[in-house]
Amino acid sequence: MDQNPQQQSLWRKLTSPSRTLSLASLLAIGIAIGVIGWGGFNWSMELTNTETFCVSCHEMRDNVYQEYKETVHYNNRTGVRATCPDCHVPKEWIHKVIRKVQASNELYHKVMGTIDTREKFEAKRLQLAKNVWATMEATDSRECRNCHSFEFMDLTKQERRSQKRHNKARNKGITCINCHKGLAHELPEGWDDEG
Repeated sequence: MDQNPQQQSLWRKLTSPSRTLSLASLLAIGIAIGVIGWGGFNWSMELTNTETFCVSCHEMRDNVYQEYKETVHYNNRTGVRATCPDCHVPKEWIHKVIRKVQASNELYHKVMGTIDTREKFEAKRLQLAKNVWATMEATDSRECRNCHSFEFMDLTKQERRSQKRHNKARNKGITCINCHKGLAHELPEGWDDEG
C-alpha cells in the first residue's frame, strides 16, 4: 500500500534519528509520560484511600460511619485512631490494587442505588457484613494486624478473660474477626443465627 507523503515524512521522523527528534528525546519523553502516569495513578489511589472519600457517599456517612464514631477505634484515651481505610484497605501495594479493583463493584451498586436508603441498607446489612467478615477471615485479619500483633501483646496486662482468649487464638490460629465482629459497627440482625 502506498502511503501519502505526509505519513512517510512523519514515519521517517519517528523511526530515524534527526536533528529535531532523536532517540534520546523520545526516551526522555517516554520516561516523563511514564512518571506522570505513575504519579497520577498513585495520587488517585491515595485520594480514594481517605476517610473523607469513604464517607463522601451518604450511604456510608449516614449508616456505618455514625456507628463507628461511637467506638474505641474513633475516639479513645490515647488518641490513636483507625480510619475506614486502615481497616478496609490493605497497606501492601498489590493487595491494595486488588481491593481497589474489587471496589468497582461497590461503585456499580452506588450508581444502581442498591443501598441508597436506610431501609435498603438494613435489608442488605447482614450480607454486606458477611462479605467483609469473609474477606477478613481469608486474609487472616491482615488489616487488624497492621496495628494489633500477638507478638507484641502483653497478655499479663489484659483482663483474665482476654488473656485466655488471646492465648487460645494465638495457639490455634484463630483470626481477629472470628471473635471481634461488631467492634466498629453494629452487628446486623440475624448475624448469630447463621452459625
